[in-house]
Amino acid sequence: MSRHPTLKWAQRSDKIYLTVDLPDAKDVKLKLEPEGKFIFSATKDNLPYEVDIDLHDKVNVEESKVSIGVRSIVYVIEKAEKKWWGRLLKQEGKPPVFLKVDWDKWVDEEDENEKAGMDFDDMDFSKLDMGGDDYDMDEPKDEEEEIEAKEEEEESKKEGEPVATDAEAAKA
Repeated sequence: MSRHPTLKWAQRSDKIYLTVDLPDAKDVKLKLEPEGKFIFSATKDNLPYEVDIDLHDKVNVEESKVSIGVRSIVYVIEKAEKKWWGRLLKQEGKPPVFLKVDWDKWVDEEDENEKAGMDFDDMDFSKLDMGGDDYDMDEPKDEEEEIEAKEEEEESKKEGEPVATDAEAAKA
């Protein structure tokens, strides 16, 4: 009997992100069919793992991509039609326990257009003047630091050692 690995998913209007969480998977086999059938099998520690699900709608197999890593297998599945799906699976009702939402990749339908307009890939942030000053060594210390400095100074005087204040230390 095979087990089910954790399967995480997120979507955009044009694609589905499916992540199979199965570190150190061996003999990975993936099959994606145009009508939306997704089949995965692999072994880990000589135990078989399988997933066989029917996706909500049709997909574009030729444009879909897979990346098999050491920690997980990520499948970026292109949808046949650019539209939001109400759910990942064809079957209605409660999803299987091994299927979870990938909140790291999730974008809400309303937010997708906003994020698309915010493309910072070619922006040089070093030329922006964001205001504010750099850290200034002459800024006054907060109360705790002042008290600690005075206590250290008094202890050093008792012991007869010269004490360098922060201003003197900064000059050195």
